[in-house]
Amino acid sequence: MTKTDDIGPEQVIIVNNPDIGLSGFLVIDNTALGLGKGGIRMTPTVTIDEVARLARAMTWKNALADIPFGGAKAGIVWNGGDENKKKQFVQNFARAIQPLLVKRYIAGPDVNTTEKEMQWIAEAVKNSQSVTGKPAKLKGLPHELGSTGFGVAHAAKIAIIAKGLDIKSASVAIEGFGNVGSFVFKFLTEMGAKIVAVADSRGGAYLKTSKFNANKISALRKKRLSISEYPGAEKMTREKFFALPVDVLILATVTDVINESNKNKIQAKIIVEGANIPMSEKIETELAQKGVLIVPDIIANSGGVISSYAEYRGYDSQKMFKLVEEKITARVREVLQKSVKQNKNPRDIALKIAQEIITHKPRLIFS
Repeated sequence: MTKTDDIGPEQVIIVNNPDIGLSGFLVIDNTALGLGKGGIRMTPTVTIDEVARLARAMTWKNALADIPFGGAKAGIVWNGGDENKKKQFVQNFARAIQPLLVKRYIAGPDVNTTEKEMQWIAEAVKNSQSVTGKPAKLKGLPHELGSTGFGVAHAAKIAIIAKGLDIKSASVAIEGFGNVGSFVFKFLTEMGAKIVAVADSRGGAYLKTSKFNANKISALRKKRLSISEYPGAEKMTREKFFALPVDVLILATVTDVINESNKNKIQAKIIVEGANIPMSEKIETELAQKGVLIVPDIIANSGGVISSYAEYRGYDSQKMFKLVEEKITARVREVLQKSVKQNKNPRDIALKIAQEIITHKPRLIFS
């Protein structure tokens, strides 16, 4: 069972339904700033400890985004199956945690959940306010608009400037091409960035002397081919991908992709954490001590939860994107400037800011 401290978690809920083989978890970490907010992920390996780590990250992330949400996260063990089985799992889980929805927790998309799954939850509990990231027909701002990737792209831009590089000449590698990585690619391409390497779940591709073309990638995706099939690119395994000599490495998949097996192979000057907890704090510190500038997940990928807040307030997509850019740009710039001035790891700076925000707010009581 996960450990507790002065911050949380406040509640840990385990959901089991042997009849259908469902196992899931909800961790409400801290509600000092408001209702617990965090997505529901569905993976074969998700554990209660992973969900607790992610819930704590949401506590920090929401505080740093300066929005009135607390931290929470949920996970469902999902080994795959057809859409009917997935809907059964999602709705069964939703009904199990229904007493906490809206009162203590608001769900949202995460790994392997999208606006479709959010609609299933809303239908199961007969309350569209129980989720964000839902379809537009339910007055939602689905994460498929790319809010998280949009924020990660702007975080990368600020980090590149802070390192004294030019976004149009700094080489960029994007690890992951799902709902985060694909939009990081889109928005960085629009900024004129030099993206030289991209990886998806099936492999990676590297261009030594040029950058990726959006139209060619689009053509591959329409044919359901891997990015590794990009014409003229060097195919590579994910292991080799992490060792590329690039200026910027953007992590946009799952937890702990940089670990003991590959940490010493990293050559990037900048790492932007588009994924949640893509490495342990210990490894992050080791890389920072080697001179790698790391923009931590708790500020880099907060575009999704800022979008959730915008949806909660009834904003349209244009106002949402403006809010994401303003909040992430300001906070990343603040953290990196203080990091240089105080000669400290950016995460340490960000955590100190978040802790001060949370501890100076009275804890809210929800009935």
